[in-house]
Amino acid sequence: MILIADGGSTKTHWCLVTKSGQTEEFVTDGINPFLQTSDGIKNSISNQLLPQMSYLMWVGPVEHVYFYGAGCTPEKSPYVAQALTACFKKATVEVFSDMIGAARALLGTNPGVACILGTGSNSCQYDGEKFVKNVAALGFILGDEGSGAVLGKRLVSDLLKDQMSDELKEKFLAQYNTTQAEIIDNVYRKPFPNRYLAKFAKFCAENIDNKLIYDLVYDHFDLLAKRILKQYPPELPVGFIGSIAYYFQDVLRKVLKDNGIKVGQIFADPMEGLKVYHKI
Repeated sequence: MILIADGGSTKTHWCLVTKSGQTEEFVTDGINPFLQTSDGIKNSISNQLLPQMSYLMWVGPVEHVYFYGAGCTPEKSPYVAQALTACFKKATVEVFSDMIGAARALLGTNPGVACILGTGSNSCQYDGEKFVKNVAALGFILGDEGSGAVLGKRLVSDLLKDQMSDELKEKFLAQYNTTQAEIIDNVYRKPFPNRYLAKFAKFCAENIDNKLIYDLVYDHFDLLAKRILKQYPPELPVGFIGSIAYYFQDVLRKVLKDNGIKVGQIFADPMEGLKVYHKI
């Protein structure tokens, strides 16, 4: 059996494939070696994943694990591999970054540009096997163009600086039952302001027919195109993974067309593409 995983800080999506081709999918808490020890990762797998898989284990042992995850740098990947090997003792374990996962899911073995647009953002040029170029993302304060955090930041800033209508501002504050003081407190004094701001991207999606919101989202992706994507070779298609790319894909496609950028595939998450890549 083969086990494929797409690991993030919030959740991990697993797909188990039997020799007959049957697939079963599971979700557990997030796995990120920057946030967890190897023992912590092992405990998470043992307590959450293995019980869900137990009814399938009579089919045979897991023989190969492909883990793609946030935080899986060359320095941190061994911690994840150690935990997986402890849980799947007969398996060959391979751990890769989430960017490799995105590239393989979107492009397979073809050259192109892969982007992740979720809470944060990242991108790379891929030659069909490995990265050949990366434009630094730099996080939501200095960069992360195209991300949910930056979109939420711009939305909140425009609303609180009265750059949008009073109607939109009142709707926003009422929908999230919040105040300017609470927003400032969450952004400047509490942990994970990027996650806090990213949740407001949903408001943009719900109000995309409002011209002020549409223009904000268009400008948001236009910065991504001009500051990031145009640094890659123009002949290459650009594909996207992530909720922001998926739910705003109509605006994203328009921006890329206006900037003369070839659009590839757009997926909410990489699992379907990874199953194709691993020939499942």
